[in-house]
Amino acid sequence: MTPPRTPDQLHRFGYLGPRGTFTQMALDQWDAAEGREHLPFPSVDAALAALRTGEIDAAMVPIENSVEGGVSATLDALATGDPLVVIGEVLVPITFVLCARPGTSLDLVRTVGTHSHAWAQVRRWMGEHLPDVEYVPTLSTAASAAALGQPGDVMFDAGVCAPVAARNEGLEILADDIGDNGSAVTRFVLVSRPGTLPEPTGADKTTLVLYQNDDHAGGLLELLEQFAVRGVNMTRLESRPTGEAMGSYCFSIDAEGHVLDARVGETLMGLRRVCAEVRFLGSYPRADRGRTDARPGTTDEDFERARAWLDELRA
Repeated sequence: MTPPRTPDQLHRFGYLGPRGTFTQMALDQWDAAEGREHLPFPSVDAALAALRTGEIDAAMVPIENSVEGGVSATLDALATGDPLVVIGEVLVPITFVLCARPGTSLDLVRTVGTHSHAWAQVRRWMGEHLPDVEYVPTLSTAASAAALGQPGDVMFDAGVCAPVAARNEGLEILADDIGDNGSAVTRFVLVSRPGTLPEPTGADKTTLVLYQNDDHAGGLLELLEQFAVRGVNMTRLESRPTGEAMGSYCFSIDAEGHVLDARVGETLMGLRRVCAEVRFLGSYPRADRGRTDARPGTTDEDFERARAWLDELRA
């Protein structure tokens, strides 16, 4: 199946469901056009697997939270398997509510279901208001609301989710705004199969996964130097186990700039020389539209002048 070549050719979008997740909110924010399908999937892996087989054209998945850090399921799924690329990102402020079936009061809550990342962001509130409550993990925040909204037995008394998920399921909100950090934001990325590279905007981000040749003293420094000496700022750096052996890690990185910027391109060439594998996960516009000012000596013109000088010497 031929992959879509531009964002305008994307028609079927998957997201981490069910309806009412923050991921659906991110997708609605990114794609408000009519006539396109938005399909929920039970997990990040399921959404990306459907993308790889061509069942959908793109998938919106969470990748990073300002409180809890990287979303391991997304980082690991993008680091392996058939290549996928990020073509856009969305930032969504996170607000949680505690919800339950109508007639349930706060003092009757003994168990709470939600996603692990959500639970990490409401632990302090739970400790203060429901110190003896038991946590029950669910596939997503909206999944906890969906379970409570269905008739029959459920494994928990209340759920933590977005306000829209509680309203969708007709649940009673027992407490509003229960997040421990009022400024919490989750970053979501829209992922597609490789196609046409988005044009540079001057406010871009590039995502990579780096695999070392071997584990040795100064190995990470060797990788970081490729960015530093070319004036490329990293906005995220996380290590993830490769699964091959204890102590075997790869590095997931976001950096300012676009692969078509000279300093970023030179950085990728440097990394390719010293890494066993460099997995390019895309260059795309930043959600915050923050522009990057290149340091003196690292602009495209600086690299062009240096290359022309070297060509003259070689001639």
